[in-house]
Amino acid sequence: MSTVFISPSKYIQGPGEMDNIGAYTAKMGKKALCVISKGGYARQGSQIEASFARVDADVIFDYFHGECSMNEINRLVDIAKEKQCDVVIGVGGGKIFDTAKAVAHYVGTPVVVCPTIASTDAPCSALSVIYTDEGVFQEYLFLPRNPDLVMMDTQIIADSPVRLTVSGMGDAMATYFEARACYASGATTCAGGNVSVAAMGIAKLCYDTLMNDGILAKFALEGHSCTPAVERIIEANTLLSGIGFESGGLAGAHAIHNGLTVLEECHHMQHGEKVNFGTLTQLVLEQVPEEELCVMLNWMTAVGLPVTLKELGITDDSREHLMPVAEAACAANDTLHNLPFPVDAERVYNAMLVADAYGRAALAM
Repeated sequence: MSTVFISPSKYIQGPGEMDNIGAYTAKMGKKALCVISKGGYARQGSQIEASFARVDADVIFDYFHGECSMNEINRLVDIAKEKQCDVVIGVGGGKIFDTAKAVAHYVGTPVVVCPTIASTDAPCSALSVIYTDEGVFQEYLFLPRNPDLVMMDTQIIADSPVRLTVSGMGDAMATYFEARACYASGATTCAGGNVSVAAMGIAKLCYDTLMNDGILAKFALEGHSCTPAVERIIEANTLLSGIGFESGGLAGAHAIHNGLTVLEECHHMQHGEKVNFGTLTQLVLEQVPEEELCVMLNWMTAVGLPVTLKELGITDDSREHLMPVAEAACAANDTLHNLPFPVDAERVYNAMLVADAYGRAALAM
């Protein structure tokens, strides 16, 4: 099988970039549908409108309903067609990006992705994660191309809740370990081929950046400061992780995240927080040396990521309660089977309990 490497057409990052969204979008179309939350519009709506007022293009807004579901995608497709929009913009967080990407695909327009948080690696990918209207993982929708533009206003992100960027670190940290597993197993990645050397290099750079700058960035973000460490973490969470997971592949961490979505008590947790516990569980499944596990636990707890079931909101660790998580993670169409050894629900269930025990021991130190 050939190796495949894909990426967004353009990536722009820096403070104040939201002021330029109109100019960037006007190069792609004359009428944009902007998918945004009601709160997001209250924060950035006037800034976006002012940006479009300076160019020869119009923008209409529609509030996101909360889940990247096929019902929500179809609703917005109908609006885009009715209003004759020739470009779609997603402003906000991961489910908004995924929805905007899917809408643009079905309407046949370019898509601009503008994160106001750095909580996931969704912005750069040719992939939408589809959920039910109730928030349960349903499927991956693979798209024919990556976003035409990803634009990060780093000052907006520095002013966002610290928890969200930390969650993005959890999502990004999975990148290297999942790519490493896919490289070892020869798995087919989200890009449609084997892992390239370039993808492995980016995944490792993502890991190194998180290890070197993660704690420094967290302290800076607590003061809403956009320091060089914050800039590097935003790039790691978004660009490095986005390219790394897509061309490097997904494995255990994200499959276990998907399993956790069956538990209602986890629905309030951020994507990257659940992925982080999935990474810990994957490392247990891989039986990595204890030294590597301890290094990761120290980093996870230092930046404030959850490492126990209790921190995810799970108080019932009985077999009856957790086995559905393990079974969902082992679904035939999920990425757990990209690990370089056979895995079944029994093994995942036991690994989750071991990961939880390691996490509790780390928090007690």
